[in-house]
Amino acid sequence: MRNENGKMDIVMASENDIQRIMDIEREAFSFPWTQGGLVAELNNINSFFPMAVDNDIIMGFAIIRKTGNDGELLQIAVASEYQRQGAATALLEAVFEWAITHNVTRVFLEVRVSNEAAKSLYVKFGFVEIGRRKDYYILPTEDALTMERRVAGD
Repeated sequence: MRNENGKMDIVMASENDIQRIMDIEREAFSFPWTQGGLVAELNNINSFFPMAVDNDIIMGFAIIRKTGNDGELLQIAVASEYQRQGAATALLEAVFEWAITHNVTRVFLEVRVSNEAAKSLYVKFGFVEIGRRKDYYILPTEDALTMERRVAGD
């Protein structure tokens, strides 16, 4: 449901949510994570696993893992029927709030070179391209752009 600011709620994922998250994963990614991989992130004390929820419907999710002072945005996905409604923006805002409170100074991610919508969102959030990984993705094979954003307070 929408909070007092009209935004969807951001809540922490739980094992009860894994099936819906897996459905979103399968829709969004050609090589989705396994149930075991998702559960492992839920239980990782260095990971933050928020979901965007509206009227008890999981619209999307994100996973960031902290290593030292760096964070890696491992996944962010929104179900196709809820895209362009602010869920990814709300998730990234939550990710950066978490990063600040957990002393993360830089956040990294990889994105398909062809994923213009995601790249545009990341640039809007202050990410800059710092490299390219040849043939990083499969199904189809494609390069990844590596992007970085410094976190406020760094």
